[in-house]
Amino acid sequence: MTAPGPSPLPEMAPFRIDPMFDIRVWGWRDLRPWFDRVVDANADPIGEVWLTGDMCLVATGPHAGKRLDALFTEASEALLGSAAPSPESPLLIKVLFAKEKLSVQVHPDDKMAQKYGDPRGKTECWYTLAAEPEAQVALGLKPGVTLEQVKEGIHVGTLESRLNMLYVAPGDLIFVDAGTVHAIWPGAVLLETQQNCDLTYRMYDYGRPRELHIEKSLEATKLVTRAGKVAPTVRADRTILIDADYFRVERIPIAGSRSSASLRSEDKPAPGLSYLFAAAGEGRIEGPGFAPVDLPARGVVAVPASAPAFAVQDLGALDLIRIAPNWPIPNK
Repeated sequence: MTAPGPSPLPEMAPFRIDPMFDIRVWGWRDLRPWFDRVVDANADPIGEVWLTGDMCLVATGPHAGKRLDALFTEASEALLGSAAPSPESPLLIKVLFAKEKLSVQVHPDDKMAQKYGDPRGKTECWYTLAAEPEAQVALGLKPGVTLEQVKEGIHVGTLESRLNMLYVAPGDLIFVDAGTVHAIWPGAVLLETQQNCDLTYRMYDYGRPRELHIEKSLEATKLVTRAGKVAPTVRADRTILIDADYFRVERIPIAGSRSSASLRSEDKPAPGLSYLFAAAGEGRIEGPGFAPVDLPARGVVAVPASAPAFAVQDLGALDLIRIAPNWPIPNK
């Protein structure tokens, strides 16, 4: 007698997630036209809009009003599929708005994070949604810079001179692996995809009254990393912006309508969690058995591994970004 196969996952329809607006001293007070959010001149500015944070709320469907981390706890297999190495939410996606320079900082890798009791480190990437002429980010250290020079630069205020500066333009994808010293300068709006971790070690903060993490930042620093601009891979049905450890980010043309099966790439056809982000324009997710889910500009829809078949409709100038975790996550 043939042994029974694994039970099919219970279906979970795609659902939109409400953004969470996060205060940062270096942020904007008026996020229009990106988001309909303005804060008073006496209020703290907003620097990050979290699109898939643990505290973000489900906006549509039977789980509306539930925190995203609670939904992963209850239904991780339906969301992630049976092959996921962890039941936790794997990716944190944000939009960053820098009015002032961010701190010079570094993120730990998995090994260091776990040494101090955290589950994972933070490798990330930035997709440039918009950029002013001459907009720059600091990415890594200049060739030949030593850890002793980094330490000296922190204490005497000359760390900027040790940083490698990179011009950014709309459409650029920048990889920032854990251990890369970096900072974001004003002038660009960035879509950040990262491991679901908010560990940041500040090295230098331009005199702001915030905590620095000098010893841990030096421990986390790697003098040479893989960080840099990533050349896109253009295929007939999509542009792969990055395919790296932890995440894959693609830009997918819709041209009226596109089926859910065609959203998955031929080299990664197995179903799994993905997120659909509207960089511009509007769309709609429609399928049998669930109410249509609108995808507004800068909105995010989660597509669970167990989602039924659906179609994405372009309601006007939809610029669709598909983001998915890369399994299995290698041990670092």
